[in-house]
Amino acid sequence: MNYIDILKMGFVINWTAPDCQHCEKMVEDVDLIIISSYICFCKDKSYLKICGGEDGKLNVKNKIVIAVGSAVIGAFAVIIAIYFYKRRKNTNKSYAKSYAQSRSLSSELTSKDLESGSQYFGRSQNFGVQHFTYKELEEATNYFDPSKELGEGGFGTVYYGKLYDGRSVAVKRLFENNYKRVEQFKNEVEILASLVHPNLVSLYGCTSRHSRELLLVYEYVSNGTVADHLRGKEAKHGKLTWPIRMNIAVETASALKYLHISEIIHRDIKTNNILLDAHFHVKVADFGLSRLFPYDQTHVSTAPQGTPGYVDPEYHQCYQLTDKSDVYSFGVVMIELISSLPAVDITRHRHEINLASMALNRIQNQALHEIVDPTLGFESDSKVKKMIVAMGELAFQCLQSSKDMRPSMDEVLESLKDIQNGGKHKSQPEVMDISSLSDDAVLLNNVPPPLSPDSNVRSNYTTPNTSG
Repeated sequence: MNYIDILKMGFVINWTAPDCQHCEKMVEDVDLIIISSYICFCKDKSYLKICGGEDGKLNVKNKIVIAVGSAVIGAFAVIIAIYFYKRRKNTNKSYAKSYAQSRSLSSELTSKDLESGSQYFGRSQNFGVQHFTYKELEEATNYFDPSKELGEGGFGTVYYGKLYDGRSVAVKRLFENNYKRVEQFKNEVEILASLVHPNLVSLYGCTSRHSRELLLVYEYVSNGTVADHLRGKEAKHGKLTWPIRMNIAVETASALKYLHISEIIHRDIKTNNILLDAHFHVKVADFGLSRLFPYDQTHVSTAPQGTPGYVDPEYHQCYQLTDKSDVYSFGVVMIELISSLPAVDITRHRHEINLASMALNRIQNQALHEIVDPTLGFESDSKVKKMIVAMGELAFQCLQSSKDMRPSMDEVLESLKDIQNGGKHKSQPEVMDISSLSDDAVLLNNVPPPLSPDSNVRSNYTTPNTSG
C-alpha cells in the first residue's frame, strides 16, 4: 500500500517505555487529534487511559464521542461485510468463468494436436510441446511445496520439480485463472514452442484440458538469475567477474537478435529474467508479455507493459512497441552489468532513482567510473577498463530516448563481440575500433549528449534502420 492509503485507513503505533509514567508522558507529547484512548502494557497489568478523562473514567464529552464513533464504526463494519460478501460471490462466478475459459483453451489446443496426430512419449502435444496432467506436476513439486519455490515469473509462481523420467523442471503456476492470464499462458506456449536457441529457456510442455490449473513446464536452470549474482543472495560470492559479465551481455544479445529475426519482441528484458546455468551461460526466460511482430509493420500499438526502469520511454509515451523497445531495456541491463546497481532505487537522489538517467548523465559528463562496480578491476586492469568504457558507450546509444537513434540488436551484438575480442571482430565496418583508443576519455569525448525524440542527428554507432 502507498502511504496515502495507510493514512486514510489509520494505523496503530506502539511505543516502548521503561514504565507506566513514561508511557503516559509519550502519549501526552503526541498531537492527539483523533485518539480518544490508549493502553499502557505495564509489568503488573494493562491500563486503559482515556484522553481528557481520568483513568478508566469517562467524562460526558468522551462518552458522546465514543458512542458516536462506535455507531459509525459499526455501520462501516456492516457495509464492509456486505461489500466483501458480494465481492466473494462475484469472484466465485469469475473464477468459474475463467476456469471454463482455461479448460476451453486446453481443449482447443488439444483438438489441434489430435488433428495433427503428433505424439511425444505417447501424449498429444500443445503447439508441439508435451502434455502434462495436473496430478503428475503436483507430485513433481511435492504438491507445490513452498520450500520448492524458485521465484515469481511474469504471471505466476515458479516451483522446482522432478518428473517421473528424472528430468529437473521449473513449473510455473498461474496466480489466478482469469482471461488475461489465460491469454498470457497461450502467448507463452505459442511463442516458446516455435523457438530453438541455446540462450533461450526451453519449454517442455504444459497442462492438458483435464487440468485444474494452467501450468507451464520449463527446463530447470540451476544457477539463479543475473540479478541474484549482481546484488542478491549470490552477490557476496563475487562469481560474476568481468569476463563472465561480458559473455552474459553477448549471449543475451544473441538471444534477442534471434527473437527479432523470428519477429518476436520480448518486452520484459531485465536481469531478473536472464537465468544462468551451472557454467554461467545465459537462458533468457519469461515470455508472458512477448508479442509476435510482423515485419510488414513498423510498430504495434499497445498499452505499455513491462518493468519500471526498463520500459522504453518512447513506447511509454506513444504506445508504439518496436524491436527497439528491447534494445532500450538491454541498454539498462548492460549498465547493470557494469555497475551492479538496480534499475530503480528510491533511496538514491531523486534525479538518479532511474539507473538509465544516472548512466546517461555520468557518461555524458565523462564520469562513468563513478558508477562502475569497484570489484571489476576498472582502475587496476587497463584491458578491463577499455572494455567497460566501450560497453558504456554502447549502452549510451541503446538508451537514447528516440528509437531511431538506437542501434538494432544485430548491431549491438556485433559491437559486443568486437569489444569482447579487443577490436578484432570486424564484421561491421562502422563499429568503432575499440583497440585504437588510448583511454576512456577519448571514447567518452566522442559521446553525443542525450538526443531528443525529434532529433535528425544520428550517433556514431547507429546505422539507418528500416525495421522500425
